Order: sequence, then structure tokens, then C-alpha cells
Amino acid sequence: MKITVCIGSSCHVKGSKSVVDTFKKLIEENNIADKVELGGTFCLGNCRDGVCLDIDGKIFSVTPQSAEEFFISEVLSKAI
Repeated sequence: MKITVCIGSSCHVKGSKSVVDTFKKLIEENNIADKVELGGTFCLGNCRDGVCLDIDGKIFSVTPQSAEEFFISEVLSKAI
């Protein structure tokens, strides 16, 4: 699974660093680094909704507050 988080200016202001940090922590805690590739990119074109991320070609928007819940439902459930 490949996760690409936008680190462009709009998403940076909305907390992309916090989202990346949360995802890194959860990947490590759940020992799924061999199943999940985490990367960064610039604009994914959905700036108004939150921090944008792409998971295997599908675009999502999260906030720093929803990142852990999103990770559990959309990433962890599919990576195990």
C-alpha cells in the first residue's frame, strides 16, 4: 500500500506534518512498515477539504484530529 501525503503550502498550514507524524507512529507501532510505503508530494488538487492524501490512487482528506481514526479504518484494516 502506498500513501502519499500532500506537503504543499495549503496542506502544510492545515497540519500535514502532524498527519505524517501520526501515520509514521502508527506504522511503527503496528509493525506494518513492510506493507505500507509513506511518502510526500505537492498539491493533489483538493486543497479546500483538509490535508490531502493519496492511497493507491484514491484521494482522501483528513485533519490532524482525524488522522489516527482514518489510519485505523482505511490503512490498518487493509494492511493486516
